Amino acid sequence: MEKKILQVEQFAQIIMKETSSVSLRDYSFSSSLRLLVLAPHPDDFDAIAVMLKYFQANGNPILLLVLTGGSSGVNDSFLENPTKHRKAEIRETEQIKALEFFGFPLSQIRFLRLPEDEQGDMILDDGCRKTVEKFFQEFDPDMMVLPYGEDSNPSHQRTFMLARQLAMAAAKPILVFYNQDPKTIKISLDVYIAFDQATASWKRELLRFHQSQQTRNLQTRGFGFDERILKVNQAISEQLKTNQAYAEGFHVELFEPAA
Repeated sequence: MEKKILQVEQFAQIIMKETSSVSLRDYSFSSSLRLLVLAPHPDDFDAIAVMLKYFQANGNPILLLVLTGGSSGVNDSFLENPTKHRKAEIRETEQIKALEFFGFPLSQIRFLRLPEDEQGDMILDDGCRKTVEKFFQEFDPDMMVLPYGEDSNPSHQRTFMLARQLAMAAAKPILVFYNQDPKTIKISLDVYIAFDQATASWKRELLRFHQSQQTRNLQTRGFGFDERILKVNQAISEQLKTNQAYAEGFHVELFEPAA
């Protein structure tokens, strides 16, 4: 039986009626729907790579905004002359290499390097809002994906607040996917996309392009960045009892324009 091609409101209605998480692979979205990825740091794109590959294969236009340079995530020992600027350059170079491996057009990524506080977290002020709002309005998304707000990382929290402000002010419905991340504290998963060992191996290779993060995690946690992300994916699959070893999970929220 051919799947019905869904718009965002139709998918949101399905989610509201279901009592358990649903698989993205069971539904087809209109290829005209535009997806905006808000990545607080370089590497956040890759944490949800299977979901993004699903929408890319469907033909949906995708724009990736990397909001900060993420310099605080690079250990001084990783490079000579460890300035904030050099660290941000390294993380962006790692992200570009990962995107080339993914097969994502570099014309569809913007590194914004929004101002950060002394702890290296994004400053959510009027300047930040106006910068992201400009890209939001130009791209005119129907969907967004980003980390959830109940998260221990301040940049993730502030990206969540900013995204909701943009979606609430939009003149059309916006469907938002909030992804579960290693730093997520609490989330209700409405949607998942499960994947097998072969896809996990591809994702592991993708994640390893972030060598600064791989090195830092090995030094501080005893396992790599790749393993950290895939452990979350294994836990999601176990929690939702999917038929695969791994899954990326998302909470979904629909924003509709005021009447």
